[in-house]
Amino acid sequence: MSGVWTVLLLWGVVFVPALSHGALVISGEDSTPQRSDGATRLLKKRSTDNMEVEVYSVKVACKVASRFAHTVITSSALNKANSSQEVFFEVDLPKTAFITNFSMEIEGQTYTGEVKEKEKAKKQYQKAVSTGQTAGLVKASGRKMEKFSVSVNIAANSNVTFILTYEELLQRKLGQYEIMTQVKPKQLVQHFEIVADIYEPQGIAFLDAYGTFISNELLPLVEKTVTDKKAHISFCPTMDQQRKCPGCDGTLIDGDFVIKYDVNRAETLGDIQIVNGYFVHFFAPPDLPRVPKNVVFVIDRSGSMSGNKMHQTREAMLTILNDLHEDDYFGIVTFDHHISTWKGSLTKATTGNVSEAKGFVKGIQHSGYTDINGALMKAVDIMMKDKQANKFTERSVSMIILLTDGMPNSGVSSTPQIQENVRDAMGGNMSLFCLGFGNDVDYSFLDVMSRQNQGLARRIYEASDATVQLQGFYEEVASPLLSEVDLHYPDNLVNSLTTSHYKQLFNGSEIVVAGRLTDNSLDNFLVEVFAKGFEEDFIVKGQASAQEWDILYPEQEYIFGDFTERLWAYLTIQQLLSKKETGTAEEKGNATAQALEMSLQYSFVTPLTSMVVTKPKTEEEQEEPLIADKLTEDERQKAQRLGHFVPQTVSNTYRVQSRPTYFVDGDPHFMIELPEQEDALCFNIDDRPGTIFNLVRDQLAGVLVNGQTIGDKKVAPDGKVNTYFGRFGIVHQGLGVRLEVTTHDITVSQNGKQAKLFWSDTASLKGANLDLQVTKDRSLTVTLRDSVRFVVILHKVWKQHPYHQDYLGFYTLDSHLLSRSVHGLLGQFYHGVQFEVRDMRPGEEPEKPDATMLVKGQELTVTRGWQRDFSWDVKNGENVPCWFIHSNGNGLIDGNHTDYIMSGLFKTV
Repeated sequence: MSGVWTVLLLWGVVFVPALSHGALVISGEDSTPQRSDGATRLLKKRSTDNMEVEVYSVKVACKVASRFAHTVITSSALNKANSSQEVFFEVDLPKTAFITNFSMEIEGQTYTGEVKEKEKAKKQYQKAVSTGQTAGLVKASGRKMEKFSVSVNIAANSNVTFILTYEELLQRKLGQYEIMTQVKPKQLVQHFEIVADIYEPQGIAFLDAYGTFISNELLPLVEKTVTDKKAHISFCPTMDQQRKCPGCDGTLIDGDFVIKYDVNRAETLGDIQIVNGYFVHFFAPPDLPRVPKNVVFVIDRSGSMSGNKMHQTREAMLTILNDLHEDDYFGIVTFDHHISTWKGSLTKATTGNVSEAKGFVKGIQHSGYTDINGALMKAVDIMMKDKQANKFTERSVSMIILLTDGMPNSGVSSTPQIQENVRDAMGGNMSLFCLGFGNDVDYSFLDVMSRQNQGLARRIYEASDATVQLQGFYEEVASPLLSEVDLHYPDNLVNSLTTSHYKQLFNGSEIVVAGRLTDNSLDNFLVEVFAKGFEEDFIVKGQASAQEWDILYPEQEYIFGDFTERLWAYLTIQQLLSKKETGTAEEKGNATAQALEMSLQYSFVTPLTSMVVTKPKTEEEQEEPLIADKLTEDERQKAQRLGHFVPQTVSNTYRVQSRPTYFVDGDPHFMIELPEQEDALCFNIDDRPGTIFNLVRDQLAGVLVNGQTIGDKKVAPDGKVNTYFGRFGIVHQGLGVRLEVTTHDITVSQNGKQAKLFWSDTASLKGANLDLQVTKDRSLTVTLRDSVRFVVILHKVWKQHPYHQDYLGFYTLDSHLLSRSVHGLLGQFYHGVQFEVRDMRPGEEPEKPDATMLVKGQELTVTRGWQRDFSWDVKNGENVPCWFIHSNGNGLIDGNHTDYIMSGLFKTV
């Protein structure tokens, strides 16, 4: 087999922090060529024997000073093999954090990252990026995280130490700050340590530290020392204490390590700290009565909300309605392409009204398209009419909560126009909170629209806990305490102030304002806070006084540098990045310039900067520049859509684009998603089990993909014969590569040599011409050098199911890299298809209208429907709306479907 192949079983030390810490993976790749049986033995051997790359030290150290967290993750590994090894370092860090430093220490030589302007870094390394030599170091990871990932080749008997630093301001939610670390070492580590030092000048009200995996034997190892203003938490098990049993290599360390705390809040003015010419003001007064609220719930009931989304939304709404206070007023608007209301005005949340509303919610059914503009206009109209009629108390807080899962495709569909309409209609009289359900929603549109109207957006992930996510968000905004909060500081003494006006303060949250003093020697100034409370105005004044550094922070080991200045810079950059999206054209330009300047000055990796890391030379490779970016929300969404298909060790953030998606999955459903046309086409192919179809054929590129169908175990009682793909053959003639993928295993051949991987293992196979990445029982990513990527998804079915059996789905990525002559049932669409849909009319089912499609010179009757796309969620899939072409795609595909039947899995005829 040409080139060097490496077989990797993904293992290592894993931390997945929620708000303040990071997940760490250190793993090694053996660079010894393996044959098919050897590859299997290696995978099994590595799970039981000592690793040739030993991770001998892992430390997560977090210092928190006045809510500002500074985290350093350090890990060291030794290559004990007689040949070079590839060592991977992966850290999951909060998406709200900014990376500030990264370095690698290899045999006494330090390689340090440098923060540069993003566009300059991109241009500087564009050639390497375009040729695939450069890998982006950061990609989306889960709901709240981003994954930093880098690998380096280490010589025999050599050491490497990785050090990553990041910073963030902890946010108070529901009355507490939280640091959660998911600990999954998957092996014994000689020096394993998690340490947190917390210093809060206000005093620590409570602190709890625990681990979900901690047994009675491990409980004494969680050391927690809490005094008035500081806390020290550590967890440092020895190798023997990590073992599952005496003498075995399995580890007990597998679960979440959590730290929760809050601070004392005795002063109504809040806590103000002045250090080295900068100040920070924390405002969250205790014991305030809640303010009544007026809320309109705007619920998307369009066709894409079908199934579990609609069920979970109904369940969440029933709980939320129960939590309304009797002095609250509420209304409900539901929408598809028609707008409906529960009542024409807001209603007081009496027991009877809430009970009636529950009945309405239980009856919400999905259908139709998505008119977001019309629904919001209706909600604002209801709210404004009731306000003008003096239905609410003057001091109540008004808000609209929108839940949607899709793009506006009915009524006003231009998102900038909708944003303008909503901002003009609301006129600052109410707040807008937007919940984006699933990954098909235009989250940036919702985010900007929320912030334009003094609210915020939150993504609701389509998962089993979606109901809990919805309820959790509502709980955060359920109890307003103050409205129109203004924090005043002397203009002649304070400048460079962060946001100091807030529409409302909710119970359990906190307002943070920071600024710079005009005179570093200034030791006091007047602070005033004005707001509207429950029955009267909230007015408090006081003097902010500086204290000596060694008095305010007597324990130097708890402090990291000029943290107050860095907290101010962090908060300022975050707010400038927000203004960059929501302000006027002039404000956007100024905010971008200021945010970039400050990001470079303080070495923060933000959406405007990149950290450039140069890997050391090896015998096989030149110096390889790597780029670490801060993902925008759009980039996160696009990356999450492709997330199951990106190899876990490498991600190129510059390559994440919204490109067409082509796949075949299910019984078998062919799908052509065309984002530029904001639509999709789909068709089924029905034939006998065992039939082999050509899916992709590119003679110029030398690429061939065939698929063989399988049937159910036996015919179902209704007599329907279901067929699926159960076997794929993939060939690249130029690279001499041939793959056979079945529901049991993956066999790869090259130049007469063969290797085999199994779905039962997470593993990768890497060579000069081919990379394979297997995610256990889920997906296979096939990357052909300088060519297309394919993904095969395994659908596992209960083994004792009377009819169904395991089957496969086939997805294409980077299809634009194939030639214009590419063909096949899927391949013929890789370079686009022009069509027009007109004359929409009722179909046999109300939610599935018919229409006339003009395509390839023919008029076809098509039906609106949905197909499941498993590229976003391998387990559950996502409903994607499409125009269904009947009769095996006749009129859409070239010729007849029988023209694509092949005589063998690797045959072209």
